[in-house]
Amino acid sequence: MARPTSTQFAVAVHVLTYLASVMAEARAVSSDELARSVNANPVHVRRVLGPLRDAGLVSSRPGPRGGWGLGRPSTDITAAEVWDLVQGDDAVLGLHGPNPACPVGRSIQQSLVDIDARARRAVRAELDRITIADLAAGVALAV
Repeated sequence: MARPTSTQFAVAVHVLTYLASVMAEARAVSSDELARSVNANPVHVRRVLGPLRDAGLVSSRPGPRGGWGLGRPSTDITAAEVWDLVQGDDAVLGLHGPNPACPVGRSIQQSLVDIDARARRAVRAELDRITIADLAAGVALAV
């Protein structure tokens, strides 16, 4: 049975793209506005934004005119950087703990770990070619 996939990467890229799209308006964006766009709970969006803020990708201002904005130019933020923040070194293939008493179980795990490492490198290499500015250029924002 398949396990659910984490949506943190998609949510992080979504909110960064949204923030890049409203940069011309020079305004901070509330967690509620971001949550409406993502179609998620504002608390979940804030949890995703926390590591992005810690890494300097976004900044926040408290208060009635506060909210979120990009911490760096969108041309300098790659999807790979976001991936590293939310995915880290976690397996991408859903590795499991096989039965060590099984001859296949004893030997397959290292092969699967190696395949997963290659898949992670391939995903990261592809994501390194994409910036948040690239994604923002491909969306139409009507807020």
